Amino acid sequence: MFVCLCTGATSHVVNEVVANGARTSKDIAEACGAGGDCGRCRRTLRAIIEAHYHCRPESVAH
Repeated sequence: MFVCLCTGATSHVVNEVVANGARTSKDIAEACGAGGDCGRCRRTLRAIIEAHYHCRPESVAH
């Protein structure tokens, strides 16, 4: 699925960028361009980041 129509970035690309350490929409924009143009996808980018870091076992506090 396309996440950023301006750059053609897909959810696969964005998920890879987040898996490689991106924690903000600005980090994603710097890595692949998504969110760096018109900004309409930034809410989706933040949702992908949130889902990634909330689902990881090491992010759960003990």
